[in-house]
Amino acid sequence: MTQPETLHARLRAATADAHEALERDLDWQGRVATLPGYRALLARLRGFHAAYEPVIALGLSDEAFFAPRRRLAALDADLSALGLDDATRAALPVPLAPRLAGEGAAFGALYVLEGSTLGGLVIGRHVGGLHGEGTPLAYYSGRGREAGPLWRTFRERLDGLAADQEAAAFASGVATFEAMRVWLTTGPAI
Repeated sequence: MTQPETLHARLRAATADAHEALERDLDWQGRVATLPGYRALLARLRGFHAAYEPVIALGLSDEAFFAPRRRLAALDADLSALGLDDATRAALPVPLAPRLAGEGAAFGALYVLEGSTLGGLVIGRHVGGLHGEGTPLAYYSGRGREAGPLWRTFRERLDGLAADQEAAAFASGVATFEAMRVWLTTGPAI
């Protein structure tokens, strides 16, 4: 008897094309090749997190679960270290906040943000190697050894999602990847 496919595996398959489009269009290696390019990428990521984190938190209604997954403060720390003061960071552009109807939609959006923490470790090592010790990397490596355990507990919660929430998770995951792709690859640099 075969084991049923997990919701995580089905969500990964459902979002694969949107995820690939983000990776293809982002050109993160080119973006982080210079410190100004790295700062500009972090500024766009800050806007995205500023729009999405509060809405995800509302949809999950579980601050204890969501709190260690918030990354806006890490982005602010990196941008501050790269010379952006509080007023400048507060004035950075932010996309329209999504409408996440229910827990399934919140988990679909969080899947995109949580998954980026694992890939972010690779990006963080690359950026540190390019720009040397002292390069601010709170966003890309701020979780350190907690990245794996946080990802596992996320997957457990995702896989336990009620069946009537799955379609919303799939739709939200695809929409979040697409929104992130558009946001990070268009718009003004700082």
